[in-house]
Amino acid sequence: MITLAWRRSACRNSRVDPAARLLAAAFLASDSPLQNSGGNLRCFRPNHPHPPSSRSPLHHHLHQQQPAYHRRSSAFMSMASGGDEAPPHKHSNRLSMERSPYLLQHAHNPVDWYPWGKEAFDKAKSEDKPIFLSVGYSTCHWCHVMERESFEDEEIGKILSDNFVCIKVDREERPDVDKVYMTFVQATCGGGGWPMSVWLTPELHPFIGGTYFPPTDHARRPGLKTVLTRIMEQWQNNRPALESNGERILEALKKGTAVSANPGEIPPPAPDVAQRCFQQLAHSYEEEYGGFRDAPKFPTPVNLMFLMSFWSVNRSSSEGVEALQMALHTLRMMALGGIHDHVAQGFHRYSTDISWHVPHFEKMLYDQAQLAVAYITASQVSGEQLFADVAKDILLYVSRDLSDKSGGFYSAEDADSVPASGGPEKREGAFCVWTAAEVRDLFPDVVEGSTGAATHADIFMHHYGVKELGNVTPEQDPHGELGGQNVLIVRYSVELTAARFGLSVDRVSELLSTARGKMADVRKTRPRPHLDTKMLASWNGLMLSAYACVGAVLGDKALLERAVQAAHFLKENLWEPERQTVLRSCYRGDELELQQISPPISGFLDDYAFIIAGLLDLYEASLLTEWLQWAEQLQLRQDVLFWDQQDGGYFCSDPNDTSILLQLKKDQDGAEPSANSVSASNLLRLSQYTGRQDWLQRSEQLLAAFSDRLSRVPIALPEMVQALMAHHYTLKQIVICGQREAPDTLGLLSAVHSLFLPHKVLMLVDGDDDSYLCQRLPHLSSMSQQGGVATAFVCQNFTCSPPVTDPQELRRLLLDGNTEIQAE
Repeated sequence: MITLAWRRSACRNSRVDPAARLLAAAFLASDSPLQNSGGNLRCFRPNHPHPPSSRSPLHHHLHQQQPAYHRRSSAFMSMASGGDEAPPHKHSNRLSMERSPYLLQHAHNPVDWYPWGKEAFDKAKSEDKPIFLSVGYSTCHWCHVMERESFEDEEIGKILSDNFVCIKVDREERPDVDKVYMTFVQATCGGGGWPMSVWLTPELHPFIGGTYFPPTDHARRPGLKTVLTRIMEQWQNNRPALESNGERILEALKKGTAVSANPGEIPPPAPDVAQRCFQQLAHSYEEEYGGFRDAPKFPTPVNLMFLMSFWSVNRSSSEGVEALQMALHTLRMMALGGIHDHVAQGFHRYSTDISWHVPHFEKMLYDQAQLAVAYITASQVSGEQLFADVAKDILLYVSRDLSDKSGGFYSAEDADSVPASGGPEKREGAFCVWTAAEVRDLFPDVVEGSTGAATHADIFMHHYGVKELGNVTPEQDPHGELGGQNVLIVRYSVELTAARFGLSVDRVSELLSTARGKMADVRKTRPRPHLDTKMLASWNGLMLSAYACVGAVLGDKALLERAVQAAHFLKENLWEPERQTVLRSCYRGDELELQQISPPISGFLDDYAFIIAGLLDLYEASLLTEWLQWAEQLQLRQDVLFWDQQDGGYFCSDPNDTSILLQLKKDQDGAEPSANSVSASNLLRLSQYTGRQDWLQRSEQLLAAFSDRLSRVPIALPEMVQALMAHHYTLKQIVICGQREAPDTLGLLSAVHSLFLPHKVLMLVDGDDDSYLCQRLPHLSSMSQQGGVATAFVCQNFTCSPPVTDPQELRRLLLDGNTEIQAE
């Protein structure tokens, strides 16, 4: 018989509190044959050295369903890593026909794996077997561990194949499936993570779930063999109870996850919501090193962007100044920390400690995209070159290591790789860390004029905190993979390092730059981590925004050209014009060609929303209306596919897909922003470009649907709070009349792009009354150049400023929020 450990924690920790209470009542009812069971099957999660937690509504946004990979193993992972030679395969299964790197990592397990789909569902029904659903992603450390320990085990493989229909899902490829069953696991276990293990009825109703399971019993933790045996017993002896409880679970989750607006409800007052969001962030802010909460620390760009937006409308208040300080200090400390790859650029997933020093070394595309925008925004508000340099640094990494020749962007780089010293065992961070001896061997020369005849290595090691015995403490390395190694972290400013060695600042900067370049060359000789070459529409949309925004602020044509290339990639490879459908993903083949599965996976809400946002950013950066037109087309299609006509807001996936049992509307801006949050802004921006008042109203309806969450815990939705603020403060229309590439037009555009203006839309009028914009906004035809010179108008609430031709005057006009404007 089965009892569930979540009876102690589900109601306390789960966001879906009403549902969790109903679940507990359903499973622990006195008439349930499961109540007094003799066995003990737990919702099992590994013992994390730095466990993400979710102990209150205020802090829930920081629990981002992080993978269960904090406890590391040095054993060899069976995975599709670049450079690994493929050994002869004893087993093959249906996953060998898939294109997802994660599914391919399991293609030769002795498990009869199926991909998610009708074939598996039909088999479960025809053979009347329960389904074992295993969900993960290709750069998840603990997913690799569970594969090696359990899914490569012949005995476990036979148990699974004989008694279950086994389905493997890449959560990045099928976020709809992942969201449904992660909601179940979080509600019943009090938390979640990957790998996720869930058992379902043939009707896809979940009845037991957890995360990582060891292969055999360990201490009080049941092993996977034990779990499988008990589930098989229950399926034979207590199946009606399992199915009944599964149905009750599903009904409880449907009620507990519903997001809707009452008839006539309007969004909550923006100033109050923004103030509460600021206060909640300030309460969780860690002052010494920046960031929110203690270890582990995540970058959370959505928080940083909200704080800078809050400052933009509260510049004269002490709270506005504090918000800006919080954002800039966090970004500065991350840039100096070990979470920032000082040798090969880009940012790692998160820091295991409070000081941003020792990261989890995985690199995700969505982090790079959002952080690039956050850093370039910080450069706009502060004028500090450091922030602009970091933004360029991120895009350098993405262009070099995560870019496909087609123009698309790959998903991630793994944390684990084989050490340069060789051997079959992969270790976390092996590609990135350094011993003191390595540094000394690379830079033995004495630097002329330095105090104490210091070597190049002495200067580098001082600046980046390199120690002879390594700079990673045992507390930061509970499994001994980083012993004697150094994670580079900036310990001193260039000025202090220069003073310490009696050198000029320019000389030290040159020495450090030379050293980083040489170390990057050494890195290229090391075995590389696994690269997930899956290209996702949503994450490519985020990256499109990054290149467009950074390129516009810096006036960098190369970055803007890369943004245009990315947009063409999306339109040519992930858009089916006949069906008017975005595709979720495409893949790099063995010959570096693009590949697609058949049938392809249709896009989800975040695919549409993130691409639309990227196209709007690209239009403002390039002023090419073809991207504005496609954004409008995509928004129309998104409305048809995902809008909830009854309760408002967008469903995350197609509500007509009967295999997805919960129609969810994600109500949290976490590692990625909620697609509903992004859509609220997209609708508002598009209403300004198209004159469609229905989209303005739809944006307000969306915000009203999330009123309860925005009012109680706005810290969970900082991106949506920004959209609410944009409604309240009303978007300014900045209209530039001139020829797109003319120097006087570029001067005015440069003035606009130099400023952080979160509540604006930018548009170009080139004198063509038949243009896309003039057709939709006829009043633009009345605006023209003054005296044959490019001219700007700043309009708000149907009134416009006097014409401006001088870039500095335009800057002053935009900076003065109280500028008097006159009727058009």
